[in-house]
Amino acid sequence: MIGKLNRNSTLFSSIISIVLGMLVGAIAMLLSGYNPISAYGALFNSVFGSASDMGETLRTITPLIFAGLAVALAFRTGMFNIGVEGQLIIGSMAAAFVGLKLELPPVVHAIVALVVGALAGAIWALIPGLLKAIRGVHEVIVCIMMNWIALFLSNYMVGKVLSNNSDSTEKIHPSASIRVDFLTDLFDGARVHLGLILAILTAIFVYVLLFKTKLGYELRAVGLNPDASEYAGMSVKRNIIFSMMISGGIAGLAGAVELLGTSEYLSINASLPGTGFDGIAVALLGANTPLGVVMSSMLFGGLFNGGSNMQYVAGVPFEVIRIVFAAIILFVAANFVKQLGSRKNRKKKGEKASA
Repeated sequence: MIGKLNRNSTLFSSIISIVLGMLVGAIAMLLSGYNPISAYGALFNSVFGSASDMGETLRTITPLIFAGLAVALAFRTGMFNIGVEGQLIIGSMAAAFVGLKLELPPVVHAIVALVVGALAGAIWALIPGLLKAIRGVHEVIVCIMMNWIALFLSNYMVGKVLSNNSDSTEKIHPSASIRVDFLTDLFDGARVHLGLILAILTAIFVYVLLFKTKLGYELRAVGLNPDASEYAGMSVKRNIIFSMMISGGIAGLAGAVELLGTSEYLSINASLPGTGFDGIAVALLGANTPLGVVMSSMLFGGLFNGGSNMQYVAGVPFEVIRIVFAAIILFVAANFVKQLGSRKNRKKKGEKASA
């Protein structure tokens, strides 16, 4: 009963955060001289106006689901995997290597590239996991550094290994692509691909792992109270490492899916893409649950895809969508801080009562 009330409260607070975020965006438009009604109308039409628009929205949603799941799983186990960005880059780099350098039969080639991308992300996440478990080094510090290492390593691989001193690689072999004609035709030429189905399957996997398995129970227990978990016979160090590796594997899969389904080539980047950081917002709004992550990914994917078209239709800058995005996260974070404060107050009252 209490768990149901908590879930309803979380859902209600997320809905309120979305409404308030949209309201802040409307105020920003009014202050800048734009009509929020026509702007939001253009945004909605850009998301659902045609089969092609819907397809591009689904394509935008796909990496957000993966990134959100990676962050949410780590959050559930008490880890802040801010390194999803770097793990995603490493996953795309590994998938590009397989897609360019290996010649395998169709389907097999794509599966191998996806698996290698996921493994690369898991190995990259293993480093901060080991340092946290063995030496107590905070994962946020290590992950931030490794994000930039991943970016520059990927740039080096593009320029020196995967191409001849070019700023981008050639396209991967068609046998490694996860685009299918059926989806392309269904959505009128949009770049939607099989990664969307894989993202939904990954969400189901995360749900089953966390809530239907012994390992998932231990991961959540360690996240809630590592000391009590250790006392109960659970290995906190092992679960920290498992948590980071699974989270990194999902992030690496996100990078592989984006490369094999959307761009189909790898290029040099001057800065971090940002998908991993967006995943933090997706996980927060989705209350770190698989279903919540999928739903919040749909919202943010619609905002991003519709916002890019809104500036052409209504003349509203895309930065306004970023304001909406930031406002939603601000309200979600405010509620999270409020809940955290309430827990600490209840804990203090309990300690005083026991004394």
